[in-house]
Amino acid sequence: MIRAARRSAALVALVAVVSSTFLVALPASADEVRDRQYWLADYGISDAWSTTRGAGVTVAVIDTGVDGSHPDLVGTVVGGTDVSGVGSADGQTPVGDGPEHGTMVASLLAGQGHGPGGGDGVIGVAPEAKILAVSVGFGVGTRGSDEQIADAVRWSVDNGADVINMSLTRNTLEWPESWDDAFLYAMENDVVVVAAAGNRGSGTSVVGAPATMPGVLTVAGVDETGRASFDASSQGITISVSAPSEGLVGAAPDNEYRAWAGTSGAAPLVSGLVALVRSAYPDLDATNVINRVIRTVDPVGSTIPSPIYGYGLINASKAVGDAVAPVDANPMGDLAEWIRVNRRADAPDPSTEAPDPAPAPGPPVTTAREPVDVGNPLGVVLPTVESVRAVGIPLLVIAVFAAGFGVSIGGLVRALVVRRRKTAADGRVH
Repeated sequence: MIRAARRSAALVALVAVVSSTFLVALPASADEVRDRQYWLADYGISDAWSTTRGAGVTVAVIDTGVDGSHPDLVGTVVGGTDVSGVGSADGQTPVGDGPEHGTMVASLLAGQGHGPGGGDGVIGVAPEAKILAVSVGFGVGTRGSDEQIADAVRWSVDNGADVINMSLTRNTLEWPESWDDAFLYAMENDVVVVAAAGNRGSGTSVVGAPATMPGVLTVAGVDETGRASFDASSQGITISVSAPSEGLVGAAPDNEYRAWAGTSGAAPLVSGLVALVRSAYPDLDATNVINRVIRTVDPVGSTIPSPIYGYGLINASKAVGDAVAPVDANPMGDLAEWIRVNRRADAPDPSTEAPDPAPAPGPPVTTAREPVDVGNPLGVVLPTVESVRAVGIPLLVIAVFAAGFGVSIGGLVRALVVRRRKTAADGRVH
C-alpha cells in the first residue's frame, strides 16, 4: 500500500510540469512564429551558429512523445521508443496528459523551421542536431512513472544519445533507487543530462528530482527581461543556469504552434546549447561540456551560484567561442559519491561477506561528513549532527542518570545522619 501511494504521488508530480505549461494556439502564420523567438538573438544563439548548428549530436527527449511529421521537425527525429506501454514503438505518437508537450520541447531544441531557407516556423537552438523521441505516459501507462523514467534513460544511452532532455519533475527532493542506476549509467557513458527546475505556478516552489540529482545540469527560468520568473520557474541550490521560460512559442502536433511558459521550455534551450558545445568540441567529455556551459554565462547578482539563477544566464556565443580551463570533476556534483554515502543503509553487511583477496591499493578512505569551513573557527570545534547523535546523546543520558543517582544517595545519607542525631538526642532526654 505504501509503495503504491508513493508511486501515485510521483506520478502526479511528473504530470505537474507538463500541465503547468501555459498554452495558447497561435495564428497559422509561421513567419509570425519566427518573429516571436527573441531568445535567438538575446542569448547569443544566432551568433553561435557561425561556429556550429549542432551537427553530429543526438539528443533524447524523454517526454510525451514527439510528432516528427510537423513541418519544423521533418527529418529531425531519427529514432525513438515508448516506455509507457500505450504509445507507438517509435515514440512519435503523443501520449498522456499534455500530449503536445514533447513536440514543443523538441522544436525549441532542434526545430529546423520550414519554407524558403527554413525562414518560417520554429527554429531550435541546435537546428542540425537529431532527436530520439522517448514517450512517457504522464498520467497513463502500464507501469509506474518512476520505472518508465529509469527505462527511458537507459534506452536513450543505449541508442546513442549524447544529451538527455528532461522537461519534467517528480516534485520531491528525493528520487527512487532505480534512478540511481539509470542516471549513473548515463553519466558513466558520457551523456549530459539536462533537467527543468519546475514551475512555482504549479506548486513546485523548490526544485524537485531529477533536477536535485548530483551531476545533472539543472535549468531555472527567466522572463523576457532576464529576471527570475515567479510563476514559470522555481528555485533551489542545485540550479545550474537560467534560460527563458516566458514568452515561448513551440511547434505542436497537427501542424500547430503554441505560446507557452515554463521551465519545460527553458530546459530544451539549454539542451540545444549543450548540443552546440558538443558539436563544436567533440573531444570534450560530459563533465567539461557542463563546465563550459556554466563558466560562459552572463552572471546575475553578487552571489554566484545562487538558488535563483545558478551561475547565470546562458550565452551560446561565449559557450562555443570562449577559452575555458578544463576540469576533472563535474561542477554539478558526483552522483556515484552521493549514492555511496546516502544509500549505505541499503548496502549488504560486510561482516557477512568474504573479504576480497589482496585488495588493490587505492586512495585513502575518508569519513563521510559535512564539509567544514576552515575560514570559520567555530566550524572546526562544533560537533556534527552525527557525532551528537552517536556520542553526545548517550553521554547526556548517562550524565543525567548519574546526577539523579547522586542526588538520591546524598538525600539518603542526610536522612540517616538526621535520624541518628535525633535518636541520640532522645536518648539523652529520656
